[in-house]
Amino acid sequence: MTNKDKEILRRLYQVIKPYQNRLLIAMIAMILVAALTSFQIWLIKDLLDKIFIEKDVFLLKVLPLVVVLVFFLKSAFYYIYYFLLEKVGQSIIRDLRIQVFEHIHSQPLSFFHQMPTGTLISRIISDIALMQQAVSNALVGTIRDFFQVIFLLGVVFSMNWKLAMFSFIILPIAAFPIVKFGRIFRKLSTKTQEETANVTNILYETITGNRIVKAFGREKYEGRRFREQINTLFSVVIQDARFRSMQHPLMEFIGGVAIALIIWFGGNEVIHGSATAGTFIAFLAGMMAAYEPIKGVSKINSTIQQGLAAATRVFTLLDVQPEIRDKEGATPLPPFKKSIQFKDLTFSYDKEAAVLKNITLTVPAGQALAIVGPSGGGKTTLTNLIPRFLDLKDGAILIDGTDIRDVTMQSLRSQIAMVTQQTILFNDTVRNNIAYGDLESTEEAIRNAAEAAHALDFINNLPQGFDTIIGEGGNRLSGGERQRVSIARAILKNAPILILDEATSALDTESEREVQKALENLMKDKTTFVIAHRLSTIVNADRIIVVKDGAIVEEGTHAELLALGKEYELLYTMQYR
Repeated sequence: MTNKDKEILRRLYQVIKPYQNRLLIAMIAMILVAALTSFQIWLIKDLLDKIFIEKDVFLLKVLPLVVVLVFFLKSAFYYIYYFLLEKVGQSIIRDLRIQVFEHIHSQPLSFFHQMPTGTLISRIISDIALMQQAVSNALVGTIRDFFQVIFLLGVVFSMNWKLAMFSFIILPIAAFPIVKFGRIFRKLSTKTQEETANVTNILYETITGNRIVKAFGREKYEGRRFREQINTLFSVVIQDARFRSMQHPLMEFIGGVAIALIIWFGGNEVIHGSATAGTFIAFLAGMMAAYEPIKGVSKINSTIQQGLAAATRVFTLLDVQPEIRDKEGATPLPPFKKSIQFKDLTFSYDKEAAVLKNITLTVPAGQALAIVGPSGGGKTTLTNLIPRFLDLKDGAILIDGTDIRDVTMQSLRSQIAMVTQQTILFNDTVRNNIAYGDLESTEEAIRNAAEAAHALDFINNLPQGFDTIIGEGGNRLSGGERQRVSIARAILKNAPILILDEATSALDTESEREVQKALENLMKDKTTFVIAHRLSTIVNADRIIVVKDGAIVEEGTHAELLALGKEYELLYTMQYR
C-alpha cells in the first residue's frame, strides 16, 4: 500500500469516526455471522458421521433444533450489521455532500471560473456515492469475509491438518489476481469519473444554453459532440467490464483446481482410513465456503478501487483552500455611515497586466456614483472588489476608515446589495425569491418590497400570485419581470451599499422604463455604484467617473463631463448622435 493510499484511508477514517460505535456493533455482528457460518460447516461432520453412519437417534432429535437456532441467530445478526452499515453509509453520503457543498460556496468567484459546473456536480453526486459503496459495503464487507475465512480455516485445520495445508497453496495464488486487477480498476475508475464529469458538463451547458443551441441551429452539432463523449465513456466502461468479466472466471478456475486437488488427496485419506467420510465432506464444504469470501473480495475489489479513486478526487477538492477568507482576528463591520474610500488601488488577475491602476476615490454615504467607460476597462472588477468577490493585492478599500480585509466577510456583505445584468433567480416561488433578501421578513414586508419594485401588479396576475413557481432561472417570467423580482429582493435586504451592474442593459425600452422606476425606489438613501453602458440610466447620478484602461480618466456630473468634450462626450455622442 502506497503512502497516498494510507493518507486516503486515514482521511476516510476521519469521515467514519463519528459513527465508529455503530460500525463496531456492525463488525461484532459480522464476526458472529462468520462464526455461525463456520459452525454450520462443523455440524455437517456430525450430521454424516453420527446420524447417517452411526445412527445416533438422540443427536437426530437435537441437531435440527440446533440448526434452527443457528440460522435464527445468524439471520438476526445479519440484519443488525446490514442495517447499521446502510445507515452509516447514507450518513457518510449526507455529511460529505454537505461538507463539499459548503466548501464550494466558501470559494471566491475565480474558483467557479476555473472549475466546470458539471465537474462539481459529479464530485458531489457521483464520487461521494462511490465512496459510500467502498466504505459501507466493500471495505467493511471485506472485514466480514476476512473473519469468515479465519474461522473456516480454523474449522478445517481442526478436522485434518494435512488437508488444510492446501489452503496455504490456494490463498497466495488466489490473492495474485486480486492485487493485479485492483491496480487496473483504480486507473479505469479515475478515467471513468473524468469522462462522466465531461458528460455532465456537456449536459449542463446544452440544457441551460438550449436557447442558443436552437437559435444557431446547432442541435445536430451538440448531438454529435454528446455522442462522441458518450462513446468515449462507453469505451472506458467496456474496458472496465472486460477486466471485471475476466476476474471472476479466473478465480473460479483457481477454485476448481483447488477442489480437484482436495478431492484427490482427501479421497485417498478416506480410502486408507485416515479420515471419515463426514470429516472429508465437512472439510470440502468448509474449504468451498472459505473460498467464497476470497472470490467475494475479487468481486468487490473494483468497488473498493473506485471508492478510493473517488475519495482522492473528493479530498483533492476539499483541500482547495479559499483564496479569500476572513483573516485571523477579523471583526464585524460596524453599520456604514460616512464614506467608502479607494486608496491607490491596483489589481490584476494572476500575473496578467493590471486591470485597475492606482485608483483613488472617495464616495460619501448617500451618493450615487455612476461608472462608465469602454468594455474591458475594469468597471465590474472595481465593484467586485467592494464585497471581496476578488481580493486586493495593492492598495486598500476603506469603509468608514476600516480596511475591508480586517472585517468578517459576512458582516461586510450583509451591508451590500446587488442587482446585475444576469438576473439570478431560483426555481422556487416568487415569495421565496424575494424573501432571499431577508429570510426573516414578514409577508407584509415582501409585498411592500414587490410594490416598491413595481412588481406587485404582474405578480398578482400570475396563476398562484406570490406562490407561483417561476422556473429555473425565472424562465417563466419576462426579462423585465425577472429584473423587478431581483430588485424587490434587494429592496427587502435594505443594505446601505448598493451595486447596480448593467441592471437594465438587457431590457427593451418599455421594460427599462419600469425597471428604472423600481431602481429609483431602491436607490433612495443608499450609497450606490451604478455601472451602465446606456448613459440614459445614469444622467441623474450625483457623480460620474469614466474608467478607461483601468484608470479614472474623467470625473464630474453629466453636464460637466459633456462640457469637457473628451471621453464621456465621445461615449454620449456615439449613443445619441
